[in-house]
Amino acid sequence: MIKKYSGILLLVFCFCFCVQRQSPNLKSAFNGNDLKGWVAPENNIWWSANDGILSARSGPNQQGSILWTEKEHTNFVIETDFLMGEGTVDSGIFLRTDKQQIQIGISGSLKRDMTGSPYIAGKGYPVEASGVEQLLNLTDWNTIKVEAIGNVYKVWLNGRQVLNYASEDSIESGPIGLQLHPKNTMAIDFRNIKIEEL
Repeated sequence: MIKKYSGILLLVFCFCFCVQRQSPNLKSAFNGNDLKGWVAPENNIWWSANDGILSARSGPNQQGSILWTEKEHTNFVIETDFLMGEGTVDSGIFLRTDKQQIQIGISGSLKRDMTGSPYIAGKGYPVEASGVEQLLNLTDWNTIKVEAIGNVYKVWLNGRQVLNYASEDSIESGPIGLQLHPKNTMAIDFRNIKIEEL
């Protein structure tokens, strides 16, 4: 009898643990009104905040830009909604460094959408996220969640996991960045940006 109840308790514990891991306690990382908590580039003309939306727009010279969190992160989850705007959208989420990225939009090198896939400097795209074409909405808001634990990156797009990748070149700690790729005329919006340190 004791063994029977012990098994049931173990199953309940495992279930609760799994639910907890799948629903992290994410905290808002964007107040919707300004760039507080983020490091804006010098002479910022690319990033703006208004009415809950973080907007990125290419400048007149198609210069690139990265908006970094002030805080450095080790193991974390970041979740955000994004809306692709006009132009050739080439954006992404940098993971602790500008050498490791989860792509959002069109790859400049591959000339096709690689949303959810990791871009690793010097290696390109070692793997491609799966099932993105059926999940990605090009004219409405999407939700992307990225989990980085050590060198393992996992990505969910609109609630479905599309990537599980172990990077050989990850670093232990660093800020999280949002990218506006150079040499493009483009627009992208973000909202509901949330981060949890694991």
